[in-house]
Amino acid sequence: MFKVLVVEDDIELNKIMCSVLNKNGYTTKGCLNVSDAYDKFATDIYDLIISDIMMPGVDGFEFAISVRNINQEIPILFVTARDDFLSKQKSFGLGVDDYMVKPIDLDELVLRVGALLRRAKIASSKQLEIGSLKMNADEYSVSIGGEFVALTVREFNILYKLLSYPKKTFTRSQLMDEFWDADTSSGPRTVDVYITKLREKMSACEDFEIVTVHGLGYKAVLK
Repeated sequence: MFKVLVVEDDIELNKIMCSVLNKNGYTTKGCLNVSDAYDKFATDIYDLIISDIMMPGVDGFEFAISVRNINQEIPILFVTARDDFLSKQKSFGLGVDDYMVKPIDLDELVLRVGALLRRAKIASSKQLEIGSLKMNADEYSVSIGGEFVALTVREFNILYKLLSYPKKTFTRSQLMDEFWDADTSSGPRTVDVYITKLREKMSACEDFEIVTVHGLGYKAVLK
């Protein structure tokens, strides 16, 4: 369920990191430059970004700034050959969450990715609890105050994604790309129907609200 964007211009290292993360249960997309990363980040939803610093064209620093202007919550892990204190200081000052110096231990990479996701409140147990609401992504179960609430798989996935990133706006297209098949005949407005159903089914929970961001999409706001 967790998607990782890997931005690394070393083709072999990019492939290796993606392969190791895929084997450990993550879904990865690899980019060789920041321009390609911008395109993927704009059209899909990712749970974590791994990025090099020294890349042709736009470097990792500028990329991190752009990401943070769009999304304050997504974890960013720098994997770089730069081992100097000033680079680390600048990275953390820009909002980067973790920093690894090449050559890296791939087992350690997997551990750090898991730790970053846990810090981002996307628990490895795939459980989410907000006030009286409890969600279990392994069982696709939802309860409010101990009372079971029936959701379809798609309704569950949309709600889980929104609540995993409180205050982050997801466009209709982003949600369609993640939770509908590529060959679907449904249009982006189909998302509105699902949001209406979720609001009705979650009406007994007063701990959050699904807010419409006019002209864009939706976000979850905790109370």
